[in-house]
Amino acid sequence: MTDTSASSTPASSAQAQLAGQVAIVTGGGRGIGRTIAEQLAAAGAAVAVLSRTESEVAETVAIIEEAGEQASGRAIALPVDVTDREAVDRAVARTERELGPVTLLVNNAAVATPVGPAWEVDPDAWWRTIEVNLRGPFLCARAVLPGMIQRRAGRIVNIVAVAAYTTSPFMSAYGGSKAGLVTFTDDLAAETREHGVTVFAIRPGLVQTRMQDELSASPFIQARRAGQTRQTGPAQALVPPERAAEAVLYVASGQADALSGRFIDVTVDDVADLARRADEIARDDLLAMRLRR
Repeated sequence: MTDTSASSTPASSAQAQLAGQVAIVTGGGRGIGRTIAEQLAAAGAAVAVLSRTESEVAETVAIIEEAGEQASGRAIALPVDVTDREAVDRAVARTERELGPVTLLVNNAAVATPVGPAWEVDPDAWWRTIEVNLRGPFLCARAVLPGMIQRRAGRIVNIVAVAAYTTSPFMSAYGGSKAGLVTFTDDLAAETREHGVTVFAIRPGLVQTRMQDELSASPFIQARRAGQTRQTGPAQALVPPERAAEAVLYVASGQADALSGRFIDVTVDDVADLARRADEIARDDLLAMRLRR
């Protein structure tokens, strides 16, 4: 692993290989998802942008279209609740009908609330977070995998978080769902390896998004962060969303396929270097590296 202040992923190399790819990006209406969708389109991929909010996905597609010749990939806006099985199936079918067979799925849609002690938060809101953050990626993967397996080609990227492997008081639903998503990534990679499909968990770092703004407004999170600052010093620096997009582009290019099942932290991992050294890295070492974080 290498701590990098600038991107260590050779995006230009990845971009040269994305023409003809078809991607689905959930939670693509804003934040990290929007940046990923924009960068994939700029690299030549056709992109289906999914989100519950119709106006947001329409805006993302408009931004891609306004990029003109710089964005060679097409884009369509699909308002979808990723927890709705039938809606997800329809979205995948429409994507393949209008853009072509799906080669990349980016499961980015997520919610972080409710915030508070587990015995005080609304159980329905708590379970809704599990549904969006874990059931959603499962349903989307389930919908695209038959085609990927039939073609013996496809990549799935699950966007995860530091809460997957650290103690996150007052965020039990979010942390539990992201931990589950990491395990799902690991298991799915093992299940699909013989079928030519690769699966990755990518942690984008702390990105300034609406979700972060909502968390920062919580008195529970404010108190927790104040305590962390007293104990360990200033909070971690914000990471630009482009860093996560570059990692996704590199994975989409196929250059990281040997790392399927890997937890990739863009704040510390040099993805290209890990890919070059894949044969030297034992699976147990990868797991130990993840658990030591």
